[in-house]
Amino acid sequence: MAIHVNGAPADVAPGPLTALLQALDYGDMIVATAVNGEFVPAEERDTTEVRDGDRVEILAPMQGG
Repeated sequence: MAIHVNGAPADVAPGPLTALLQALDYGDMIVATAVNGEFVPAEERDTTEVRDGDRVEILAPMQGG
């Protein structure tokens, strides 16, 4: 199915957000996620299905000073 991840087109298998994170090598990283502009907490990723046409944002914390 065709989705956008961080603004870039991606062709991925349907499934929960956790599967997408694993497929994109974000597996154990601490990240913030949103689907179609709606924040998805970590505890809801297993039950949040990614669907054709969705826009997924994955943000990793930045360190700086």
